[in-house]
Amino acid sequence: MRIAIADDHKLIRDGVRSLLATERDIEVVGETSDGPQVEEMVSKCGPDILLLDVMMPGLNGLEVTRQIIKKHQGLRVIILSMYANESFVLQALKLGAMGYVLKNAGSIELKKAIRSVSAGKRYLSPPLSDLSLEAYVEKVRSTGMDEMQALTDRERTILQMTAEGLSSNQIAEKLIISPRTVETHRANVMRKLHLQSHTDLIRFALRHGIISLD
Repeated sequence: MRIAIADDHKLIRDGVRSLLATERDIEVVGETSDGPQVEEMVSKCGPDILLLDVMMPGLNGLEVTRQIIKKHQGLRVIILSMYANESFVLQALKLGAMGYVLKNAGSIELKKAIRSVSAGKRYLSPPLSDLSLEAYVEKVRSTGMDEMQALTDRERTILQMTAEGLSSNQIAEKLIISPRTVETHRANVMRKLHLQSHTDLIRFALRHGIISLD
């Protein structure tokens, strides 16, 4: 199995790489610390499974999941997260992730998750798995469209970067577009999401797990 790791903490990436180094059937083929770089890494390395932090700078793990699965349909995603709340789990499964592993999990559990997902089975960390996985899946099926689905990929990226505190000029530099284009996209985000102020945008981002208070 070819594994790629996307996490903005080097300590986590090094730890996961070390945990998997002793497994003969697992090879870590790539890693990145930045959300917008995940797609490039996956295209270059061709992993079977992507271990993906839910909170990534520039583009959060849930949004990366949504975009990456559209472009790489054979890729299987396991979300790595500090957060055990149901809304994050539901979002991850709804967007196509096959696994959701808490960061306080041990090495045995992480390897079990990788092998389960490799075999085409969903995997949730305990205590999440103590709740019925089928109940989660059914809830995912029955949940309607969320507000984020009205946004384009570029608008989602600019929403996150704005919520992270980047200015129009900083966003423009990162995305190689003009500040005016950034402002146009941001205005579209505000209109589509019915937001009136920057404070509303921050609250929306927090509520949807786009950014955290940590």
